Amino acid sequence: MFWEKKLTTWVADIRRVSTIPLRIELWNGRQYDFSDGPPQVTLRVPHVSALAYLLNPSLANLGEAYVEGKIDVDGPVKSVINVANTLAAKSLKAEGKLARIARSIKHSKDKDAAAIRYHYDVSNAFYQLFLDENMVYSCAYFENGDEDLASAQIKKIDHILTKIQVRPGDTLLDIGCGWGALVLRAAQKFGAKCVGITLSENQYALAKERVAQAGLSERIDIRLQDYRDITGNFDRITSVGMFEHVGIKNLPMYFARINALLADNGLAMNHGITTTDIENGESPYGGGEFIDKYVFPAGELPHISVVLKAMQQGGLETFDVENLRRHYAKTCSIWADNFEARADEIKKITDERHYRIWRVYLAGSAYGFNQDWISLYQVICGKSNRHGDTLPQSRRYIYDPKT
Repeated sequence: MFWEKKLTTWVADIRRVSTIPLRIELWNGRQYDFSDGPPQVTLRVPHVSALAYLLNPSLANLGEAYVEGKIDVDGPVKSVINVANTLAAKSLKAEGKLARIARSIKHSKDKDAAAIRYHYDVSNAFYQLFLDENMVYSCAYFENGDEDLASAQIKKIDHILTKIQVRPGDTLLDIGCGWGALVLRAAQKFGAKCVGITLSENQYALAKERVAQAGLSERIDIRLQDYRDITGNFDRITSVGMFEHVGIKNLPMYFARINALLADNGLAMNHGITTTDIENGESPYGGGEFIDKYVFPAGELPHISVVLKAMQQGGLETFDVENLRRHYAKTCSIWADNFEARADEIKKITDERHYRIWRVYLAGSAYGFNQDWISLYQVICGKSNRHGDTLPQSRRYIYDPKT
């Protein structure tokens, strides 16, 4: 058959330049090995139509084939991701490495709310199965490298609140508050009076419940609200894992909005994922295309240089920048391990398609952070025309708050 002949040639071409611990099994029982050793990953092709995905093995094509049930894969998920990336790297031409997506994303309140609901409203129970007990869905901070996930997430929140010097009585706005972990910590440990906003109805409901259970309803106000609709004045503002949904063209407006909400001597912290591809803004081999289609619709990752420029355009001065890429690689790796360990429970509360999407997304994200395709920056900023000296002269206060 034409397809099988083409597949035989393709496998032979790859084997001449690389060995991959992969076996492909066709619907007719025929097998193709990409190395002489035992395979770590077996990819099963139930129908001839799936070969079109394999013979152009971008991460977008391979991911789509897996999510839509065109192929099945056996093997540890981290091995699956390694094999997929190697297959893409050895098969695609140089110009196919960065598959820039020709798109013009338009953001509106309704569209952004729908995108948030798509990702975050799978169900609270779904996220509880692979996140830590406080349900923090952002990069943890492994200060010593040996912390468990729950401890590292608390350290991340404390790291943020210490960096922006939250004091008893400060008003704090958390843009994209998730299930409320940061505002709860800010009120309980740092004595702040908080407002947390989210566009996820599931997050809103559970965060409200957690605040009430903690007896902090008078100090924490959880709102189902768009950041563009917030009014008031806040001593401190945090945004953790949210600005990826804003849109690159909207970043100056987003930071100008933070500026307008921030007190003259206030401080803000933006904690978010960035691309490391300054030219195209895309992950290699079609990884970004897969994320856009299946994981974060309308999400956009700016380069850190774009972030800093947009802050300046929004009237904010940057005071401190910290790269936590390695921390997010470890965070995603732990999430992927948790997801695998509780796969049977996850399959009971969601459909096969969602299971497959999140399975490869979590492990693939860990790979992307490890490869420096994407990164994570915490940036402290304040009004560029502010008065007084809110921050100490040295960064020592971040690591030794008593000094």
